[in-house]
Amino acid sequence: MSRSKEILFSMVVLATLGTACNHKGMPQDDPIQTPSGCSLETRQANAPEQKPAFAGQTRACAMTSTTAFTVDVLAKGLETPWAVEPLPNGSLLVTEKPGRLRLVSATGATGEPITGLPAVDARGQGGLLDVALSPDFASSRTIFWTFAEPRSGGNATSVARGVLSADGRSLRDVRVIFRALPTYNGTLHYGSRLAFGLDGMLYVTLGERSVPEIRPQAQRLNSHMGKVVRITPDGAPAPGNPFLGQAGALPEIWSVGHRNVQSAAFDAEGKLWIVEMGPQGGDELNLVEKGKNYGWPLVTYGEEYSGDPVPNAVTAKEGFEQPVYYWDPVIAPSGAQFYTGTAFPEWQGNLFIGGLKDKFLVRLKIENNKVTGEEHLLTDRNQRIRDVRQGPDGALYVVTDQANGELWKISPQR
Repeated sequence: MSRSKEILFSMVVLATLGTACNHKGMPQDDPIQTPSGCSLETRQANAPEQKPAFAGQTRACAMTSTTAFTVDVLAKGLETPWAVEPLPNGSLLVTEKPGRLRLVSATGATGEPITGLPAVDARGQGGLLDVALSPDFASSRTIFWTFAEPRSGGNATSVARGVLSADGRSLRDVRVIFRALPTYNGTLHYGSRLAFGLDGMLYVTLGERSVPEIRPQAQRLNSHMGKVVRITPDGAPAPGNPFLGQAGALPEIWSVGHRNVQSAAFDAEGKLWIVEMGPQGGDELNLVEKGKNYGWPLVTYGEEYSGDPVPNAVTAKEGFEQPVYYWDPVIAPSGAQFYTGTAFPEWQGNLFIGGLKDKFLVRLKIENNKVTGEEHLLTDRNQRIRDVRQGPDGALYVVTDQANGELWKISPQR
C-alpha cells in the first residue's frame, strides 16, 4: 500500500470509528453511560458497580481528527525505549531501559550510546527512564534523567543531571541530585516522569512500588513513595513546598496518594496534569495541586488485577481529590504532551497520552478542567506507545515499547 493510500485508509477508519461512536448508545443497563450515548468506550467496565462522581468523569464522547497526518519511522532497533526528548536543533534524545541514552538526528541517524551515565537496575520495570532538557539547555546543555538506582536495601528512583557535550557523545559533570526514599528490593512502579514548571522548579513523579506491603506509604509523609515531588534544579526541596518544616514530613513532597505515574505535562497556563496507572479499571487523569491527596490506595476506582476489590478502598471520601477523568477498562498510560504547536491547529491545547495496553495514542480535549472529547489514534499500527513529545517543528514524536522499539514522527500530510 502506498503512503498516500495508507494515510487515506487510516483517516477513513478513524472517521468510521468516530461516526459509529457518535450514533451508537451505551447498553441501557450500563451504570456509567454518558447522557448523550456518544462514548468512545463501549466495552464492559471492569468495575461496573462503581459510578462516577460527576457527569463526564469517564467515557467521554468520541471525537475524530479531520487533519490528515503522516507517520514516519525515524529509527528502528531501539531496545525498549522509554522516553524521547526533542532538542532545539531537531535531533532527539532517546532513553533505552537497559541503561543507554542515544542521540537520534532529525533524519533518523542513531548514534552510539552516550557515555557518562551511572549504573541502573534494569530488572522488571526498572532501568533508565525519563529524560528532560533544562529550561536553559540552549546555553547550558544541561539535561536531567531518572533511573532505577541500585542501592543498599534494593533500589529506588533517582534523578541525575549532567552536561551534554557539543557532539552529543558524552556527559560531564554528572551527579545524582535526588534519591527517593526508602529503597525497596522490588522491580515495579518507579513512576519517573520529569516536568519543569513555569516556576523553574523540577517536578518528579514517583510510584508506590506496587506490592501491598509498601503501597500504604503513598499516604505517609515520611516516604517519597506514591508522591509528586518538587525540587530545585540542584535537587534541594523547592521553596514553597507544602510540608516544609513539618515534623516527620519529607520536604520535597508536593502531592500525595499516587499509584504509578508515568505521564506528566504542564498545560499552557502552567497547570500540572498527570495520568497515572491505576488498578484494573482505575487509570486516572489528575490536575495536581499543592499539598493535595489523590487517594491511593484508600480512594480509587477499579479493582485489583486479580479481580478482587482494592482492600478497604472507596471511590470517594472527604479530604481526597477526585480524578478529573478515569478509564475503565484501562489504557495503561505512559507519556503525555499538551499540544502547543502550529502544525496541527485542530489539536491546539489537546492532551496526548501514550497507551500501552490497547496500543494507541490518546487525544483528549479538555475544557474548563473537564474532558469533553476523546480520540484514539494510530490504532492500525498495533504498537505499545511509551512516550509522546512535541518537537520545535510542531511535530509529535513517539517511541514504542518493545525490545525492537521504534521512534516515529507525526507531521501534517505532505
